[in-house]
Amino acid sequence: MIKTIYFEDNMVKYIDQTLLPAEYKVVSCTDVKKLEVAIKTLAIRGAPAIGVAGAYGIVLGALSYNGNNKDDFFKIIKDSENIKNARPTAVNLMWAVERMMRHFASIKNNSIEEIKKELVLEAERIRKEDAEINRQMGQYGHPLISTGDGVLTHCNAGALATSEYGTALGVIRAAVEAGKKIRVYSDETRPLLQGARLTTWE
Repeated sequence: MIKTIYFEDNMVKYIDQTLLPAEYKVVSCTDVKKLEVAIKTLAIRGAPAIGVAGAYGIVLGALSYNGNNKDDFFKIIKDSENIKNARPTAVNLMWAVERMMRHFASIKNNSIEEIKKELVLEAERIRKEDAEINRQMGQYGHPLISTGDGVLTHCNAGALATSEYGTALGVIRAAVEAGKKIRVYSDETRPLLQGARLTTWE
């Protein structure tokens, strides 16, 4: 299973989608500003994946602080909220960052270390919820597809656009997992060729 973006060893790890299909590269990131650039340059793309990246951006901001002054720590977290401006049209990005900030507000009386741990847990919940929603979408949608059907896709709505599994491609994936023999036609999707580069790679 493709894991597009995840948190491991205090780093955000993501597939650099600008390199696909020629090169598969997982990038490790510890800097919220670099994560913001990854969103802006489409190294991370797809609304659900961008939302998860936004949640992890708040985590990276929190983890970057090594002192014990809460005012300084809170300022860094507040500054990390700027990641939501990386793609203003991505609803998932706004939603995830706002959820992280609400969670932060509810725990700000905790110690700095406890806040860091709690923010990691909340971001992980967002990622896991996205993966589960994708799988449920696949289960709800695949009965609409029968053996012998052909399905046309546009752009990329697979695992690469989410934390894992995919939305529209998740339905196709679930149909195949259910044993259905189908054909998938991926249009190239100009100008960035997400269909030709990413959907066909998946």
